[in-house]
Amino acid sequence: MPDHKMPPTLRFMLAARRCELQGLESLSVTCELVTRISQLVHQLQKERGYSNVYLGNQTDRYLHHLDAHSAGSAAVEREVHDFFESMDIAQANTADRARLFNRIAYVLHGFEELPGLRRRIRERHLSPRQATQAFTRLIGGLLAVVFEAADTAVDPGITRVLVALFNFMQGKELAGQERAVGVEGFSRGYFDDELQARLLHLQEGQERCFDIFGEFADTAANALWQQILSTDTVAQVISLRGVAKRTSVEAQIDPGLCEPWFELNTLRIDAMKQVESHLTQRLLERCRRSIAEAHADLDNHRALLGRVTQMDAGSDQALLFSVHSSTLDVPPQDAVGNHLARSVLDLLHEQNQRLQQVSDELQETRETLNERKLIERAKKLLMNDYHLSEEDAYARLRQSAMERSMRLVDVAQSLLTFAARKGQEKPRSDKTRRG
Repeated sequence: MPDHKMPPTLRFMLAARRCELQGLESLSVTCELVTRISQLVHQLQKERGYSNVYLGNQTDRYLHHLDAHSAGSAAVEREVHDFFESMDIAQANTADRARLFNRIAYVLHGFEELPGLRRRIRERHLSPRQATQAFTRLIGGLLAVVFEAADTAVDPGITRVLVALFNFMQGKELAGQERAVGVEGFSRGYFDDELQARLLHLQEGQERCFDIFGEFADTAANALWQQILSTDTVAQVISLRGVAKRTSVEAQIDPGLCEPWFELNTLRIDAMKQVESHLTQRLLERCRRSIAEAHADLDNHRALLGRVTQMDAGSDQALLFSVHSSTLDVPPQDAVGNHLARSVLDLLHEQNQRLQQVSDELQETRETLNERKLIERAKKLLMNDYHLSEEDAYARLRQSAMERSMRLVDVAQSLLTFAARKGQEKPRSDKTRRG
């Protein structure tokens, strides 16, 4: 039976299922974008690393490698740019994706600045730290796109993979930043208090990201990660971390350690890409499976509802489609000529239960993302109010959490609540003074 000939109750049930399917199909496009962003982030991380050692080395020794990685980044960048351009920004659910599109706009602006950045690096018009910061801003924008994708996903299983992927990518990015900070310290033979604090901040950040990744990732991804952690490469990186921690102006070391530090961390980051690739493949597989299941379910619903409408006719129709005759949770009790009513209400009850389960699972999964938002907002508040660096702002939050025996997210929430109340009270006091 064509959909338009079905009674209104059945048509709206099918419409609800089609909305879910459309949401999944839109999410599939976003997941494809995420896989491409993963590739681009990896390329930019490599380009950033070689830009760093090229600028710090003061020779052309690494120029060939830098040129190769720049070309690799540019190729993937064009693919991502073309994918952005192919996205339907006029789709019906655009309002739900406003933050995602805004993040994409920021990234596109960053793409426009890349040629100038590369030119200034080769002309040595930037310090290693300045070049690192420029690449880090763009990579941060790309990671924000992945975060928004996870935050707007409509499927609990896909959301779990996205949360695992985002946190692993974030941890891998912090590992890349640690590599850059290490190059800066080892190349001059010691780490001052500032560099020591930055290294500690980046190492702790990695631990947090990888812990969350482990919570949401599948068994295979966790096993792959544990294999990497047990390698000699990681053991040597940890050893060099200890060397860096023991240095000072008075206890300097051979700057030649810069090269093994860079190479070992590069091997570590390249190994991480294996886990990242596994997660992106898992993401695409999960999208395809969810869409196939939704298509099959929609077809089954349509066929079943078509049969149901033919089971009964005539006088039953008026009763069956009276909104007030029954509830969704309790099927009708009379068994006389009421097969259609029971069938329809059973379907409604089943669909309601499934949607509620999806909502509950999404809420549970997104709790991690919401906690991250609160902590980031609290850090920005401290950075703005007290002119702190990101590292110092986080350290202050962490210290407060330890002193008060509270979770970090609870301290962040308390700080934001206090700031909001303070902001509300200030206008009233101003008004009182004017009076």
